[in-house]
Amino acid sequence: MAELPPLNPQRERLRQHVLTHSLKTGNFTLKSGRASNWFLDTKQTACRPDGILLVADVALSLIPPDVTAIGGLTMGADPVAFGIAALAATRGRELRSFSVRKEAKDHGVKGRIAGALQPGDKVAVVEDTVTRGTSIFDAVEAVKAFGAHPVFITVIVDRGGTCATMAREAGIAYEPMLTAPQLGYDFNS
Repeated sequence: MAELPPLNPQRERLRQHVLTHSLKTGNFTLKSGRASNWFLDTKQTACRPDGILLVADVALSLIPPDVTAIGGLTMGADPVAFGIAALAATRGRELRSFSVRKEAKDHGVKGRIAGALQPGDKVAVVEDTVTRGTSIFDAVEAVKAFGAHPVFITVIVDRGGTCATMAREAGIAYEPMLTAPQLGYDFNS
């Protein structure tokens, strides 16, 4: 593997956790149908106590101070959003968390949003790994439809490199915690 680019100490600790627990090498078929010799299961970082603390620490250094809620598309965003919100609370910062269902619920609390999102909230939309950006922008649209305002997007790892352009075109600030090149891989490889 090529020498990895330098990162600040916070991100370096997260990178080492991802490389140790979340990166798998071999022969994989990605969601897009493409073949790859590497795969990220970043839930292996987000669902470990030491990993989610690293994720939350990096995320809280990135999320703008006016953000009031955090969430994204269930399943990938759930441990990320909930862990960040929990650590934020221990630091005196209140971020209400929520999930975006894949489909609207037609009973009980109806719709796609589950959790503490409120209309008018300024929202950080999160995900564990993004390749093409379609899932994260599905969540962005659901948040907008609910009446809240997506203002920031972050992910543990940007594998594909296309989400930045999509965010820029949508007028939403975007900063991934890590990128494929920072893990030693090309975007979309």
